[in-house]
Amino acid sequence: SCFWVAVLDGNVVGIVAARGNEEDNTVELRRMSVDSNYRGKGIAKALGRKVLEFAVLNNYSSVVLGTTAVKMAAHKLYESLGFKHVGVVEHYALPGMTHSLLERMFFQLRYHRYRLQLREE
Repeated sequence: SCFWVAVLDGNVVGIVAARGNEEDNTVELRRMSVDSNYRGKGIAKALGRKVLEFAVLNNYSSVVLGTTAVKMAAHKLYESLGFKHVGVVEHYALPGMTHSLLERMFFQLRYHRYRLQLREE
C-alpha cells in the first residue's frame, strides 16, 4: 500500500492512497482528494496516474475504486483515466453509520464502483 501527497508552492494540494489486495490481485484507489482552490489543474489526474503506475510496477491485474461523489467531474476523471463504471449500490451506508431515522432521511447515498483492467489473470 502507498500514500502520495501532491505539493505545489510548498502547500499540500492533494492526496491519494492505494491499497493492494493480494487475494484478487487488485489495487484499490482510495481517498483521492484535491484542495478546492487547486481543482481543474490536472492534480487529480496526476495522482490517479501515480496509482496506475504503482499497480503496473507491482504486477496487479486491475485497479478498482468506489465513490459516493455526486459531482460529475469526479466520474469524468475516472473515465478519462480508463476506468469503466461497473455498478451502483443504492442506499449505501458509510462506515460508522447507525441507520437511524435521521441518517436514512439525509444520507441516501449512491456508491459507484469502477474498475480498470490492466491485464488478464
